[in-house]
Parts: sequence; structure tokens; C-alpha cells
Amino acid sequence: MRAARALGLTAFLAASGLCVPTARAHPLAPSLLEVHESPGGRVELVFRTPRVRASGVVLAPIVPAGCTEIGAPRIERDAQAEISRASLDCGAAPLAGRELGVAGLRESATNALVRVELADGTHAQTVIDADRPRFTVPQRASRSETLRAYLALGVRHILGGFDHLLFVAGLVLLVSGARALLATVTAFTLGHALTLSCAALGFVRAPVAAVEVAIAASVFWLAVELAGRHGAARRPARMAAGFGLLHGFGFAAALSEAGLPGTDVPLALAGFNAGIELGQLAVVGVLLLFVRALRRFERPLAYAFGALAGFWLIERSFAALGLG
Repeated sequence: MRAARALGLTAFLAASGLCVPTARAHPLAPSLLEVHESPGGRVELVFRTPRVRASGVVLAPIVPAGCTEIGAPRIERDAQAEISRASLDCGAAPLAGRELGVAGLRESATNALVRVELADGTHAQTVIDADRPRFTVPQRASRSETLRAYLALGVRHILGGFDHLLFVAGLVLLVSGARALLATVTAFTLGHALTLSCAALGFVRAPVAAVEVAIAASVFWLAVELAGRHGAARRPARMAAGFGLLHGFGFAAALSEAGLPGTDVPLALAGFNAGIELGQLAVVGVLLLFVRALRRFERPLAYAFGALAGFWLIERSFAALGLG
């Protein structure tokens, strides 16, 4: 019975991985809605939405009630996003207490980061999603809301980042013993927390395309190790720390899509980092419930991981060379 359940879970994981669209190796990037209020009722709205999205989905800002556009929105495009800039006349009443949001979040299966700067200089930010597509602008900014918003972004990113999750799953299968596994996961965490923080703060930079290729290569290498046990299991913490540095650049690229707030940067960065760690711990906890059964089918799992990672490696290499 236990073997049958493990075999079923193995097949499910392999089929899920092979059926995941390549664009979903990372979750689709969040949209960003920025609103700047000036004295006299003038509001500047900037809506940044990723160009990669579900087919046929239209994302659009929901402006506060009583606001009217001044002229046509100005549209800009770059390699990653479409940016719409609009000026609004929102009358004499303050923006605080009114609702704004983003339409199309449920259809796109994404979320959006909302940032508001009021006329008195206070700031507010939150994350909205399909279940809460509107946000009521508060009278006063809340640091706890900033922490919650970036914590949620971190959790959603790691749980939607299939390549990162495969690497974590590979570590759980590779390392035996609670103490060794704790040291390995901790080393991976410290590695990616370091490069995420340094890259997000602008201390170091790495080309996104090359990082994506390298992350796919790290998953493929770990799959080869799982299939053949070539020696990395003797020093798993050192290996995990090195690859953690690499994965941290991938997390930083995702954070750059949403950006950091002008205020409370350390708090937002800490929240995003903590969200990634919480999501990672949740995944490790679930895997540990099945780890004994899964190890009976370690080699088929390794082949499934390797097939998917190899596909990502080829696809991302072509994309990095401009051939995709």
C-alpha cells in the first residue's frame, strides 16, 4: 500500500513537471500599480504589467470613484513590461478612504503590488489578488501592511517557482539524517538570502538570462547526482550554499519586477526574504512526510527532474542567445 502510494505520487510529480509550461518555471510576475496624489486633487497613476501573461488576459487599473482621466494614457514598452501612465482629476476630496485596484487578476492567475503616496507625503502599500482585487487607501500608512505585502510576495514566489522547488526537493532526497538535512537547507537559505539582499540593494548585479540558465543547470546537476550518487552527498551543505548564492540572484530578479518601496526598504526586503523562507520550510515539511516512500523511487524521480531541467536548460540557453 505504501509503495503504491509512493509510486502514484512519483508519477504525479513527474507528469506535473513535464506538463508545466516553460513560462511557469517561475510564477508570472506581479503587476505594479503606483499612485501619487498631489495637493488640489491631481493624481498620477503608473501601471506596470508584465508582457508575459496568460493568453487573452487584459489587466487594467481600477481608478478611485470620482476620478476622471486628463487626456489619454501614455503607453511605454520594454522587454519585460508594458507601462501605462495617466493623469487623473480626483476632485477636492482626499484619496484616503477611496478604493482602487486591478481588473483581470483572477483570469491572469497573478497578483499586483499597490503603492500609494498621499499628498501629505505618507505612503501605503499592499498586495491584491483575485480574492481581494481592490484596496481601500488608509488614512495612515502602516508598516505592518508593508511587511505583510512583501511577505506574501515572497511566499507566492517560492511556491510558484517550480525550478526552485525541484532543487529543494532534490536536496531532501539527497541528504539522509535530520542534522545533515537541517545543515544543508540552512546553508541553501543563507546562500540565497545573501545574494538576494545584495542584488536587491544594488551592491551586485548579474545578467538575468545567464542566471536563469545557471539555475536550470543546477537542477539538472542535482538530478544527475540523485541518479548516480557521484559524491556531492558527502558535502551537501557546501554544495547547497554555493547553489543558494545562484538561486538568490533569481529571487532578486523577481523582486526587481515589483520593486522596493521608497520608504521602509529594509522592512520590505526582510518581509520578502522571510516569505521565501516560510514557503521553503512548508515545502520541506510536506516532503518529509513522504521522504521514506519517495526514496524507493529516487531514480525515476531523478530522471523526471533531469528531463524537465534539461528542457529548461535548452530553452533558456536559446532565449539568452536571442534564438528563442
